Amino acid sequence: MPRPAKGARLWLRKERIDKRTGKRIANAAWFILDGGEHIPTGCAAGEIEQAEKRLKEYIAEKYRPERRERDIERIDIADVLSIYDDDTRQRQANLRTFDQRLSRLAEWWGGKMLSDVTGESCRAYVEHRRAVELQRRATAKHRPKGTPTAPTAGGARRDLEDLRAAVNHHAKQGLHRGVVKVALPEKGTARDRWLTRDEAARLLWVCWRAREEQKRHRGPDTGKVLPTDKRPLRHVARFILLGLYTGSRAAALAAASPSKAIGRSYVDLDRGIFYRLAEGKKATNKRQPPVPIPPHLLAHMRRWQAKGIAGEHFVQWNGKPVISVKTAFGTAVEKAGLDGKVTPHTLRHTAATWLMQNGVPIWTAAGFLGMSPEMVERTYGHHHPDYLAEAVRGFKPKKSA
Repeated sequence: MPRPAKGARLWLRKERIDKRTGKRIANAAWFILDGGEHIPTGCAAGEIEQAEKRLKEYIAEKYRPERRERDIERIDIADVLSIYDDDTRQRQANLRTFDQRLSRLAEWWGGKMLSDVTGESCRAYVEHRRAVELQRRATAKHRPKGTPTAPTAGGARRDLEDLRAAVNHHAKQGLHRGVVKVALPEKGTARDRWLTRDEAARLLWVCWRAREEQKRHRGPDTGKVLPTDKRPLRHVARFILLGLYTGSRAAALAAASPSKAIGRSYVDLDRGIFYRLAEGKKATNKRQPPVPIPPHLLAHMRRWQAKGIAGEHFVQWNGKPVISVKTAFGTAVEKAGLDGKVTPHTLRHTAATWLMQNGVPIWTAAGFLGMSPEMVERTYGHHHPDYLAEAVRGFKPKKSA
């Protein structure tokens, strides 16, 4: 059985001495060994750091996707995704989820050529994502109660939107010939789940009162599961309050901080302004304009800061910022007994709905939420007290002369 290739690596060639004359004919130098090739680095024996740098550059150049126009039958989709990642990474609003989507795409589409992107292969990817989600649910530690719903195509659609963007970017750069169309599954029905004030209160109460439970292994209570003094969901309560009364996206809520720093969404407690776009991030289509903080929420945030509850971030767990509250939020929803699919993003839906129910003008609500007026009107406008009011008035009997 042949040995596996070791890959590119550094090799120190010893100095060469002429056996006949005893004179040195070549100094010791670093070379790059790659397969059967010996590539000179131009670095002497004592220049190990420079040699390592040359090796790094060599490997990067070797595996860099080719950027020249070629036929789609010869272009690996993994290369298309890699180029898209390199060129657009700084513009992405959430790098963690962006990386997750590209990883899923590269795992399934890598090795396939651009010419393999068809309606059939896109539908196969959707089914693959559904199967993966079913497997994840089957092995999940915490399973939701009730009859589980079948996975939707929403996640696969979002992945394929990235694939489409990567293919279009590749084409705009003049890097391939031929037409490649990514077939997207139909959009699902827009979620209309929002929390009533009673539901929001129940959720907050659960988060505030929940206590950790542990099984005792010694003493008279051995074997019993008893509550401890730890409050594992109080950071979720702060997350919920921020979400309900600013209508911000989950990433901005998790990044909310009383101090300025790269990657943080600054909260000016003196002026009562929440700068939702994190420091160092570029604005994207998902707008995150600064927003004034409602007085009752601002009072809470100032109190959290004064009591040391808020450290570097307002939403912290064990003194550290959280990347996602999805799991803890799901636990709180289950404990509160809320029906339907309630996720962290439901808080944004709730904020928009409450603004409409309270008669806030659509333009004002749109500015506060960072949405377009058209989006607010189309998705939440039916909650407004003035919705179709003129039509209703049309049924009033006219006064007789």
